[in-house]
Amino acid sequence: MQATGSVGPEEAGMPVTTEKRKPVVHQVKSWPHLFEATLSGVKTHDMRRVADRDYQVNDVLCLQEFDPSTETYSGRELAVRITYITSAEFPCALSGGGLHEDYCILSIKPLTEDVKWHA
Repeated sequence: MQATGSVGPEEAGMPVTTEKRKPVVHQVKSWPHLFEATLSGVKTHDMRRVADRDYQVNDVLCLQEFDPSTETYSGRELAVRITYITSAEFPCALSGGGLHEDYCILSIKPLTEDVKWHA
C-alpha cells in the first residue's frame, strides 16, 4: 500500500517494463564540486548520457570522486539510489523540447548507512 500523497510509477508517467531486473550498481565518475554538493545533500540529481548505461529507477550509482584536471580518483565514494528519471523520452513539462535526447536527469537519494550493497 502506498502512503498518502505518493504515486506509483504508472501514475507518475514513469516507464513500466514487463521485464523485471534486479537493481544494478553503476560505478560512475563525479567531479569534486559535484561530488561535494551531492555529499552535502544540496544536489539531488545527476545528469548522464542515456546511451552510457541502462539506468532504471531503484538502480544505485556509486559516485566516485574524480578530478578531471589530474585524471585521478580521490578514493571517496558515495552510493545513491535513482528515484526518478526525466528524459526526452519520458519528459516533464519542459524536457520534451529542452532536454537533448542523448541525456537524462536522474533524481537521486543517498543510501542510508545501514543499507549494504556491492558491485
